[in-house]
Amino acid sequence: MGAPGTGPSTRGTRQIGPYTVVTRLDTGASKQTPVPEHRFIARSADGDRTVLLSSPLATVDPQRFMAEADASRYLLGSWVLPAVELAAPGQQPWHARPYVPALPLPIALTVHGGPLPERTVRALGVALAENLAIMHGQNLTHAGLCPSAVLIAADGPRLTCFGAVRAAAPDGAARQEVPGLDPGSLPPEQATGGQPRPLGDVYALGATLAYAATGYTMPERGELPSTLRSLVSRCLSRDPAQRPQLAKLIDELAGGSLSDVTVGFAPPSRAAAFLGPGWLPARLVAAIVHQSASVLAAELPVEAGPPSGVPSPVPVSHSSH
Repeated sequence: MGAPGTGPSTRGTRQIGPYTVVTRLDTGASKQTPVPEHRFIARSADGDRTVLLSSPLATVDPQRFMAEADASRYLLGSWVLPAVELAAPGQQPWHARPYVPALPLPIALTVHGGPLPERTVRALGVALAENLAIMHGQNLTHAGLCPSAVLIAADGPRLTCFGAVRAAAPDGAARQEVPGLDPGSLPPEQATGGQPRPLGDVYALGATLAYAATGYTMPERGELPSTLRSLVSRCLSRDPAQRPQLAKLIDELAGGSLSDVTVGFAPPSRAAAFLGPGWLPARLVAAIVHQSASVLAAELPVEAGPPSGVPSPVPVSHSSH
């Protein structure tokens, strides 16, 4: 039997837009790590395309959800999964990203059997910080970073759930107890209804790194590895002005590591120096390979209908692109 979230189950197969669901991405995830959206691995009817497909939670406004999905199409960087296909106006809301074999961070900790090694945590931190810096350079704030938003692929992380905070509740509305938002990753100023800003992403990154290193987004200071304690604690400052800038954060996480790898006009990537062989524990690599093989081998019915007693699926819809 595969680890949670690493293999498909076609029981209760359903259609979402032009795609047939292969499996839920977050099967086996703990209820203590909220997921801002429903996420599925799905396949086109002709079998040529496999995607990571998302639809909103029942409590999320569909228009805000689709607006954030539309904005995510323009995200740049190596460690983010932008939407590449959206439901047409008037259809049930969904969007699709390219499928990359990957485990949500909470499931990665379950598969690993506990917190991740410090090398892995640093690699995640440098890669995610570099991509957040690129977004901020685009005048965008992610406003959705949390453990569940980070997918662990064999070659590095992928950031998802762009705009989850904005989609969950409008500015001015309290967000402390909104379903799908991880309270430990939610910056205090956003929890009380403030507009998401870049330093809020730094808070959420600190909470996510704390989770990767300890299993908790809000650990006691002494639970953090000593070499990460000061940096993560500053990221989690309630005062945004006391949080480190991303460039400083990358310097502290990466130390003297510098790669010659460049992306367009961006500076050399520090993450590349951390994401070489051995950056990911072998058990996680095996689980990612298992997921990929299982999805590839999954046989889906041509016309899938839910078994008796299962709610009706989302009506079939076709993207207009």
